[in-house]
Amino acid sequence: MSASLSTSMLPSLGVGTLDSYIAYVNRLPMLSAAEELHLAQEFRRTESVDAAKGLVLSHLRLVVSVARQYLGYGIPHADLIQEGNLGLMKAVKRYDPTQGARLVSYAIHWIKAEIHEYILKNWRLVKLATTKAQRKLFFNLRSNKPTLNALSSSEVEALAKALDVKGAEVREMEMRLAGGDVALEGDDSDEDAYAPIQWLADESQEPTRVMAANDASRLHGPLLDEALSGLDDRSRDIVQSRWLSMDAEGNGTKTLHELAAEYGISAERVRQIETAALKKMRGLLEASAA
Repeated sequence: MSASLSTSMLPSLGVGTLDSYIAYVNRLPMLSAAEELHLAQEFRRTESVDAAKGLVLSHLRLVVSVARQYLGYGIPHADLIQEGNLGLMKAVKRYDPTQGARLVSYAIHWIKAEIHEYILKNWRLVKLATTKAQRKLFFNLRSNKPTLNALSSSEVEALAKALDVKGAEVREMEMRLAGGDVALEGDDSDEDAYAPIQWLADESQEPTRVMAANDASRLHGPLLDEALSGLDDRSRDIVQSRWLSMDAEGNGTKTLHELAAEYGISAERVRQIETAALKKMRGLLEASAA
């Protein structure tokens, strides 16, 4: 049954078309109880895509209404609707008409659950709302605040008790909900604007960093080639294979065992040759850099 529903059965919700989409879904006819029962029974019996589509389309206005309740979290309405639509399709797939409840009552749970999960994954407070109690606090703090002013100590304790969280968690959540996002870079249209990115110091030209970069460049250039040339062919190949030939993850492309098989010696012998070669190279590099 899971393969029977897909977003292809939904009307397009493209960029710049939110108003037309809402107007369209509000014009879709509502199903009577008898029509809904017939479609639900047909879908459970035959997995008819047409039956599922009829159930989904008739409840799209419900998704729009529920999604509108979560606009205060800074997520675009269109994104909330799309996630709510996924929840609606999950509800249709799991809906059992023999239980006696209308689809609308069952679908609200799935629509809200999908929207909640999306907000928690994408909003800046996601790291705070990790437990069930904190999720409850996240989605209920605003509606439970008696006023728009900062909470008093007594109000904090009352909310903490009602939502089963610590008072400190209520304070922290209130502070984060009250905060706003600040762009790192300023508005290009305002030349006088001072953006936070301008507060960051550029340390790339700091004298000690420049000297360290120059030394590293010398050591990884001609001096490294000179040190490698002082090794015998086998030692040079082992060092290059183990340290100077890197794969996409920054690891040596050949292991001790691979080189042991290649040279017909033990892995321990390869390690000994590698250690001696690196020691010799270190001495040559230190002498050249002095």
